[in-house]
Amino acid sequence: MSTAVRIAAHAKVNLFLRILARETSGFHQIETAFALLELADELVVRRTDSSVTLEVDGPDLGPVDENLAVRAARAVLDATGNRFGVAITLSKRIPVRTGLGGGSSDAAAALQAVNVLAGNAVPRHELLHFAARLGADVAFLTGGAPLAVAWGRGERQFRLPAPPSLPALIAVPPLQVATPDAYAWWDEQHRSPEPRGPVTLDGDALSTWGSIGRLGGNDFEPVVFAKHPELRTLYERLAETGPVWVRLCGSGSAVAAVYKKESERDEAMQRLGTKRQALIATATRALAAPPPETVTL
Repeated sequence: MSTAVRIAAHAKVNLFLRILARETSGFHQIETAFALLELADELVVRRTDSSVTLEVDGPDLGPVDENLAVRAARAVLDATGNRFGVAITLSKRIPVRTGLGGGSSDAAAALQAVNVLAGNAVPRHELLHFAARLGADVAFLTGGAPLAVAWGRGERQFRLPAPPSLPALIAVPPLQVATPDAYAWWDEQHRSPEPRGPVTLDGDALSTWGSIGRLGGNDFEPVVFAKHPELRTLYERLAETGPVWVRLCGSGSAVAAVYKKESERDEAMQRLGTKRQALIATATRALAAPPPETVTL
């Protein structure tokens, strides 16, 4: 028998998303509010003698060396002297390239799991620094809060209490959108963007789903919908089912909606059907993500 660490890697949605500026480096400054969903991948990570391996139960995720979870694991191993390696088993449930943060969440989970195997040798602030370097979503997902407002590249965060958990529906079309492509489309439409300041939010702006539904939208929606009109159609069809909140997920391609009751969500699923898109029934989270769990294999 061997000891391993099991951890859930939760999907996220962006309650709103504003692109504030483009840096000379090509990176973009954003302002957004992240919220966790119950939908989650699962990672089981065990110690080995050396190196990092990845076994995926799910779709092909491309070259192993480019996988964010593998890069996250190596970051912790490098920081702790490479005294051992890890074998990662990833059960993939979050659809890829849909804006739900699946790859980022897997990276966040790997950071935490490998650090547990290393005796939590990497301090939390340093782990969050690793997370921010891996991607804009990774820092939020490493922190585990159910809701936070974030700025910059996502590394500056202000955690807030989450509103009550409600039923949610994810509509996944048969196309994918790569985040670098979505930013490139935004750049095409904003050749010389004027820097924008962050919005001023009332203290209760994110306290209820009703108030969240009245917030601004997602700056990716106009540019992604222009490139893929079928996504605008999907958004409009989902909006017609009576949710309290509906948005494109990050840079797309999925669209998410939140409902007051499970019966309303289930009725929306029946109205939409699965001929033109896959549908995932889930819920928003009101509590922080659970910590890594040590298991015996």
